[in-house]
Amino acid sequence: MKIVFSPCPNDTFIFHALVHGLVSGAPDFDVTYADIDVTNKLAVQEDGPDILKISFAALPWAHPDYALLPCGGALGRGCGPLVLTKDHSRDPATLSGKRVAVPSERSTAYLLFRLWASAQVPGGVGEIVVMPFHEIMPAVRDGKVDAGLVIHEARFTYGEYGLSLLTDLGSWWEEDTGLPIPLGAIIARRSLDLKALSRWITQSVEYAWEHPEASREYIMCHAQELSPEVAQAHIDLYVNKFSANLDDDGYAAISALLGRAAKEGLVPEIDIKRLRI
Repeated sequence: MKIVFSPCPNDTFIFHALVHGLVSGAPDFDVTYADIDVTNKLAVQEDGPDILKISFAALPWAHPDYALLPCGGALGRGCGPLVLTKDHSRDPATLSGKRVAVPSERSTAYLLFRLWASAQVPGGVGEIVVMPFHEIMPAVRDGKVDAGLVIHEARFTYGEYGLSLLTDLGSWWEEDTGLPIPLGAIIARRSLDLKALSRWITQSVEYAWEHPEASREYIMCHAQELSPEVAQAHIDLYVNKFSANLDDDGYAAISALLGRAAKEGLVPEIDIKRLRI
């Protein structure tokens, strides 16, 4: 069975047991590690992988043969994307007409940024520049762009680049909606036994929580640029109760994000109920 997810610590932590034969009854998995921008593009293909991790923002474009699994993804509180600049201003108006680097135009981070900017930045931002995630903070530092939208471990490392926080989009979203932030989704082919697959992924999450030491070598092998402390902070932030079960709050958050984005013309309209198993 082909599965694709990122080499980020939260994903390798969650799927370690599943892909290492530690979940009873689960089949063997052929694993590919890929950045979220790559997996978002794979999700539209008729012959894409059996299972993959994508951004919730990419769900409206996913091939109809895929269903949303209720586990294995990333939602949460206090874990949202950040907008960074070189100066110390916290005034959103400073972004009016400016160049902003983003890691993907089909990401939750991008949707949150556009929704925030529509409400907070007079006249809107200027040019949106898509670049690989690891290039964004250096680009802001070097003045190639005026601001950068960053995710994941950048929350812990942006100070090393001499950058400052303009806004925390997760905090804005939570204050505005009261809901968690929907970041990464797990989708799978409808032709699979989705209930069994969901059960195996949930068991993999539970194994990771019960045996955190078991996955450390695997995690650090795929996170070589991170210190063990930053990798653990990453896991602590992004792996939570929603990783085991989206529950009603999780589905409400997904509907709120994609519903608002559709009204702004950022994504096609989508019926979340159609995606559920």
